[in-house]
Amino acid sequence: MPQLLRVQNFNVSRDGFGAGEHQSLERPFGHADPGTMFAWAGATASWPNRTAPGGSRGLDDYLTRDFSHHIGAEIMGRNKFGPQRGPWADHEWRGWWGEEPPFHTPVFVLTHHPRPSFTLSDTTFHFVDADPETVLAMAREAAGGKDVRLGGGATTVRAFLDADLVDTLHVAVSPVELGSGSRLWESPEDLLDRFHRDVVPSPGGSGVVHHLFWRK
Repeated sequence: MPQLLRVQNFNVSRDGFGAGEHQSLERPFGHADPGTMFAWAGATASWPNRTAPGGSRGLDDYLTRDFSHHIGAEIMGRNKFGPQRGPWADHEWRGWWGEEPPFHTPVFVLTHHPRPSFTLSDTTFHFVDADPETVLAMAREAAGGKDVRLGGGATTVRAFLDADLVDTLHVAVSPVELGSGSRLWESPEDLLDRFHRDVVPSPGGSGVVHHLFWRK
């Protein structure tokens, strides 16, 4: 079986932005409201942060549950890892997720300013200054035969799309407009020269529309 590079449960606004402007420690998604953008996943029975019983089943739940299936490594951009820019001023910063990150695999963070790797729980973060092809090769080796997830943000996903390295994408389009920020696309039709696509409205009544792409 080939090792796929997969984009999963990636949220964008109706006008194509994966995050807003002015990212900060307090606002990882800038002026975008993650409570609105990710409401469809948070309402499911399989949402990992659920503290109360219940939650929806069906397609939204399946996509949430499938997030980690057969994933052996993740690639993310530096802006997903944290809000710092330029040379690392604070090596004590170890990501948004606390002592038990949700990845459970090696994670390769793209940055022009490498720093030593470190491990939290069962997740090891590596900081790499390299082109998409090189980073993907490193992640595939670390994944031990499983697939690699391309976690974002939008600029990072776009770079791997432009390098023609992505095999499958699931993009959840939320019924909000951001107007500015990190843009994934002008229109989902931008990808139809290289990908098949199914478009499925969320059955949960959230107004989210799931776009499922796979390489032609």
